[in-house]
Amino acid sequence: MNRRVFNFTAGPSMMPLPVLKRAQEEWLDFEGLGASVIEISHLAPEFKQVVYEVEALLRELLAIPANYRIAMAHGGGAMEFSMVPLNLIATRPARKALYVNSGYFSGRAADEASKYGTVLEVASSEGTTFDHIPALDPARIEADASYLHITTNNTMVGTRWHTFPDTDGVPLVGDATSEILSRPMDISRFGVLYAGAQKNMGTSGLSVAIVREDLLGQALPITPKMINYGQLARDHSLSNTANTFAIYMARLVLEWIKTSGGLAAIEAMNEEKAKLVYDALDRHPGFYKPHAHPEHRSRMNVTFRTPSDDLDAAFVAEGNAEGLYALKGHRFFGGMRASIYNGMPVEGARALANFIDEFARRKG
Repeated sequence: MNRRVFNFTAGPSMMPLPVLKRAQEEWLDFEGLGASVIEISHLAPEFKQVVYEVEALLRELLAIPANYRIAMAHGGGAMEFSMVPLNLIATRPARKALYVNSGYFSGRAADEASKYGTVLEVASSEGTTFDHIPALDPARIEADASYLHITTNNTMVGTRWHTFPDTDGVPLVGDATSEILSRPMDISRFGVLYAGAQKNMGTSGLSVAIVREDLLGQALPITPKMINYGQLARDHSLSNTANTFAIYMARLVLEWIKTSGGLAAIEAMNEEKAKLVYDALDRHPGFYKPHAHPEHRSRMNVTFRTPSDDLDAAFVAEGNAEGLYALKGHRFFGGMRASIYNGMPVEGARALANFIDEFARRKG
């Protein structure tokens, strides 16, 4: 087998090695059944137990209050861009939703919502290429809005909401796709918190929404059954043939997080990794330019540039040769992006920091 690289891709992302090894060990024989997990029915008792364990682990790790339900669906985080307005826009008569535009994906979410009701952009950092989380004037939060949507961590540009806004009774919806399970979060601040699984929770093709119970049962009549939060919550996400492999992998990842010390330990590890990389970039202020303002920096996605596109390309190519894989920035944004999700070990961040120093010494 070729060597394992440190995989900095933005998603599907690097997985914890113990999770991959366990999946490999169980691939042909899931829990003594003599069949793979991808060969058994989603309604088999053995698989239903997997779903119940995923729900229980999420509740434990995220300290989800009792008045919230969990809904897993196909499609990943982008599917949730439609699911949120379809399920929530009609919870108040105005059918109005508020969106904070802090990056590419928050813009896509707002575009989807505009198909189903009135969408108002209440804050934006687009004018400075999304290099910070925009200030949100409380006066812009209209009381008759069905919800206020934020993207808690912006994958492409590397910014994060370190604290969440007070919405004065308007349900807060958070897209936590690129930081779910990377730090403790107060779920009670949200009406809905959702995430695609492919960065910190498992493999692609699955989304998880944590929904406050009073927001269920008010979906638009046109909402398909398979993306209706109420239906999914009632059926424990087994309203149809679920993405059984992705749910199984989510269970393995959640078990790994729990045995690693829970979210407090995971957050401490992520802070250490981010500090290693940001400190290395900051040691060379004339050579590297991190994109995000220091006070808004993401712990999951580190975005930066060198003085030229040619040096950027050399950084990516030489890093790849050193086993630092997928450092190229998003195709719409350029530069470099190092995604240091939960599955990235501290050793990987340290290797990247050393390469950042060494590249600047040679090229600066």
